[in-house]
Amino acid sequence: MKYDLQYKRYSESAILIEWPSQIDENILQDLLLFKKNIERIYIKEIVEVISAYNSLLIYYNRTIENVYSKIFDLKELYLSINDVLMQKNRLWKIPVCYSLKLAPDLGSFLKAKALTIDELIVLHTTPLYRVYFLGFLPGFFYLGGLNEKLNLPRKTTPALKVAKGSVAIGGNQTGVYPSDSPGGWHVIGRSPIDFFDLKKDAPCFVEPNDLIQFMSVEESEYNDIRTQIFNDMFSLNPIEL
Repeated sequence: MKYDLQYKRYSESAILIEWPSQIDENILQDLLLFKKNIERIYIKEIVEVISAYNSLLIYYNRTIENVYSKIFDLKELYLSINDVLMQKNRLWKIPVCYSLKLAPDLGSFLKAKALTIDELIVLHTTPLYRVYFLGFLPGFFYLGGLNEKLNLPRKTTPALKVAKGSVAIGGNQTGVYPSDSPGGWHVIGRSPIDFFDLKKDAPCFVEPNDLIQFMSVEESEYNDIRTQIFNDMFSLNPIEL
C-alpha cells in the first residue's frame, strides 16, 4: 500500500516527509522500509534520517540548492519500492517491579483508574508493545499498544526528577525513562535494565519495529538483577519471532 505523503523543506539542509497523522503498524512498516532505501541510495548525500510515529526527517550533508528536485527524486524512489516484509520481529521481555516504594505515582494512578495493583499489572504486562521510534532522551522508546483502560493524561505539573528505569504512562503511551530526567508521565513501576550505555557498540539495544513485553518481578528480584548488571553478569537477549 502506498500513502499520499507530504514533502516539505524543513531547513536549508533538511526535508520532512509526513504520513497520515496516526499511530499505525502499517504506516510504521512503510516508513521504515522507505528509510532503509533512502539510506541505501543516498548514503553519500545524507547525514542522518530520523524517524517518528508518522514522519521521516532527512538531514543532508550540504545545503539543498534545489529542494523541488530533491523532493521529486524522493517521490520517485518511494513509488519504485516494492512492498516486502520487514525483518523478523525481536521481542524483548523487560522486568519491571510494580512497587509503591519504587513508583511514586503508583498509588495515585491506581486511585484515579479505580484499579488494584494486580489488575494494573495484568493490563500493563499482557500487551506486546511495538517500538515506533526512539527520542526525547537517548534510549527512550515510544510504544504503541497500551490498553485503553490505562490511559491517563499527563501530569499538569511535571516532576523535576524521574528516576532512571522508571516505567510510566502518559496519555495513551507507556515507556521507560533511560536516565534521570524531568518528566510529566505517571510512574507506575521501575525496571533494573540499562536502556542506554555509551560504552557499548550499540548504546541502545532496542530498535524501531522491535516488540516489548513487560514482565512483573518482585523487589528482591529487581535488586538481584541490578546487582548482576553492576557486576557485568546479566544479559538480556531477544526472542526472535
